[in-house]
Amino acid sequence: MRPPRSSLHFVRCQSARNFDQAWQPLTFADEAGQDAARQRDPVAPAKRSKAALAKVHSRTLADGTPTMSFTRLLAHLSTIVRNTVRPKNARAGEATFTLITQPNPKQQQALDLISAIKV
Repeated sequence: MRPPRSSLHFVRCQSARNFDQAWQPLTFADEAGQDAARQRDPVAPAKRSKAALAKVHSRTLADGTPTMSFTRLLAHLSTIVRNTVRPKNARAGEATFTLITQPNPKQQQALDLISAIKV
């Protein structure tokens, strides 16, 4: 039995929100945190922190690597693939093996940040 469509949408939205929060150090997002958000006037226009503005203007992170948008980071992560390989002269039913692309340092950092999410 399939879960209701609204439940799947909720899970998808929660996942995206969790990823967005986890990847704030890698993207243009403001890392000021929830405490800073609570202290701001909820009616006034949002203002970025100095650290967020520095990321936007320099387009780099503190370690010198390029800053990415959330969408660009997802596209970058999509280059990690799993290939099932069958030798060229293999007969039907012969064993196959799997090759997984090794993540580069930026991808590994993003994966590490995801694994730190507490549900």
